[in-house]
Amino acid sequence: MLQILTIAMIFVLTPYLGECVALADEASFTQGAQKIEKAKRATVGILQADSFQVDDLGYGVPIKIRGSGIHVGNGFILTAKHAVERSKGGKIVVPEVIQVLTDDLRELSGIRQGANAYMDVAVYKLQGDENSWPSTSVRFSEANVTYGDHVFTVGYPLGRGPALSFGRVGNPNTFLGTVQSRLVQVDLSACRGNSGGGLLNDEGQLVGLVHAIIQTETSPAERGCSRFGFALPGTLVQRVVEAVIAGRTPGFSVLGIHLETLKEGNRWVLGVAKAMGPSRHAGFRKGDVLVAIDELAITTPAQLKNYLIERTKPGQTVVLQVRREGKPRTISVKLGKS
Repeated sequence: MLQILTIAMIFVLTPYLGECVALADEASFTQGAQKIEKAKRATVGILQADSFQVDDLGYGVPIKIRGSGIHVGNGFILTAKHAVERSKGGKIVVPEVIQVLTDDLRELSGIRQGANAYMDVAVYKLQGDENSWPSTSVRFSEANVTYGDHVFTVGYPLGRGPALSFGRVGNPNTFLGTVQSRLVQVDLSACRGNSGGGLLNDEGQLVGLVHAIIQTETSPAERGCSRFGFALPGTLVQRVVEAVIAGRTPGFSVLGIHLETLKEGNRWVLGVAKAMGPSRHAGFRKGDVLVAIDELAITTPAQLKNYLIERTKPGQTVVLQVRREGKPRTISVKLGKS
């Protein structure tokens, strides 16, 4: 009798459980859509200085958008430094004032608060009536992204938008010659104009700032877009933003070593190609083989860069182990500031 009752209960409960799953999926979908909508309303377009002179682009707004930005609260707009740079008197400058376009087509002025070439980050403060500012903002994630994480971005690819693109994190620890920090490689569609837009996780939290793409297509229709994108890590960008808002000059540690790969037997090692600034004053020489920093073994330039940027501060003293002419040596270096 007990067995029959158990089976009967299963048949009665199954439809109810299915309904619960459906309701949970619907609620999850709704919450996800709300987070995406919030990020969309927090995103702004960076206008060209002469945008009012540009012809209608075909969607009813006679403006030209050169980049993207995102509202991180209290009127502070975060964007890529190169997305706002302009040529003035033969020099590339970060303008004191920019114009941005909100999701609801309001044009607002932003005053420069600070910029950091080391990280390709610029921070502006919106002016005017606060009721005209973006109605939402995003906050930084407390955690770094890792392989395969779901991410999305909102921006103005090729000057149009706001447009959304979804993808995954590829390599969260890669480098380009355009900035000194590590970058997060992402597999999502991005184009010229996405620079400075936020990279967000499933919770709608900021995990990066779109920095660059590597062009992978050669046809005219595909130029300017790629799925091979790169973003500045959110945890590092947050350091710049917090420093700027607090009225400090953002800075990162500088060791002053240029490395090259050297072959010792059948193994490749890291050698000092040139020592400058702090490293030169500490006694580094060309040809020194780098072994470790603060007892952390170093086998790639990426390891050294990550350690300096993410685990040290300017003015801090670090201890490096090297080999010079086959003999171990210890060198202490007081780090400089970028």
